[in-house]
Amino acid sequence: MNTPISTIRNLGPAMEQAFGDAGITSAEQLRELGCDAAYGRLLESGHRAHFISYYVLEMGLQGRPWNDCKGAEKDALRVRFDALKTNHKISDRSALEAMLNQIGVVARK
Repeated sequence: MNTPISTIRNLGPAMEQAFGDAGITSAEQLRELGCDAAYGRLLESGHRAHFISYYVLEMGLQGRPWNDCKGAEKDALRVRFDALKTNHKISDRSALEAMLNQIGVVARK
């Protein structure tokens, strides 16, 4: 089965595109990877790390609304998120793209 990622609670077209850029193309694949592995793939593909998108993903994979994450649970997720940022090679693609745009190498969007 190849169910769109946007069928997962809290995840819309932007997250679907971001995961697609990271090679994750279905809700089934995202669920199988789990939050940490999937978010790590996002980081490795050059997407910027945002804590909110991380916990929105975690809540969505649990079938919970994004704003259900509070208190000690949110604090624990922050620890996991910080560890992910430390343990994954994070590309500075946006800075490189800005420089390439500035000198006219990359087409403007």
